[in-house]
This record gives sequence, structure tokens and C-alpha cells, in this order.
Amino acid sequence: MKDPQTYVQSGNVIFRTEEKDQEKLTRRIQDAIEKTLGFRPGVVLRTVADLQDLVARNPFAERSGIEPGKLLVNFLAADPGKQAREKALAIKIGPEEMHLIGREAYIYFPNGQGRSKFPWPAIERALGTSGTGRNWNSVTKMLEMAEKMVAPD
Repeated sequence: MKDPQTYVQSGNVIFRTEEKDQEKLTRRIQDAIEKTLGFRPGVVLRTVADLQDLVARNPFAERSGIEPGKLLVNFLAADPGKQAREKALAIKIGPEEMHLIGREAYIYFPNGQGRSKFPWPAIERALGTSGTGRNWNSVTKMLEMAEKMVAPD
């Protein structure tokens, strides 16, 4: 991995690599963290193209009144598949709105996340895969950083 850059203190690292196999790269990162720090974390990777695609697919993009700080993208470790998505979407979620597209869950918290009773643990069980969430502002900032990194000089 080359030219690592971090974004806020929540495990966001943007870097360059020649490795194309994301599973192999995930294991390599997990192994290094485990060897150095003594625990094996979950690692979720996305390429620049993945980030561009998930921003383009934002189901809330055309709606007015959507506050970026209240929109969360949960990056899933794996694509849960159609059946798991349907099972997760059947769970009552209250005032929040969720869309499951590919390896992402887009969740809008109209009243903010602070007091939300959003049932993420139940949804995560239904999906059968773990995930890590970032608000829309963080997502777009990470994409900006990644695009700068791969832009020709």
C-alpha cells in the first residue's frame, strides 16, 4: 500500500495499491493489524470506482430537504443477496428510511441518529454480513481524497 492518508479518526484510510484481489488485500490488512496490535478487526474496502458508483446510486440524491449529516451509508462487508435484502427490508424501522443497493445500505435519519431506535443489529443479522457506517459528508470527502490520489499529475 502506498501514500496512505487518513480521514477523521474512525478507521478511514485512503491508499494506493497494485493489488486487485480485495479479499487478499483485506486479509493482508487484518493480518498486519493483528500482528501489530493484537486484535483482528473487520476491514471493508472500496475502490475509487466503487465510491463513485455508490455516490451515483444515492437513492436520496434527487430529493429536496435531505440533510447530508443525517444520511448514513453503511458499507457492507459482502453483498447480502436478494433474499437477505428482502428479509432486512421487512423489518420495521420507524421514521428512518433505508435502501439496500449492492454492498451498501443507505439510511436516512430524518430526526438525526442521536435518539434513533433504528434496529441495525437485527438488520445486520438479516443481511448476514457486517458493515460500517459513514455519514454522507464523510463519504463524499473520502471520494474526493481518493480521486485526487489517482488523478494524473
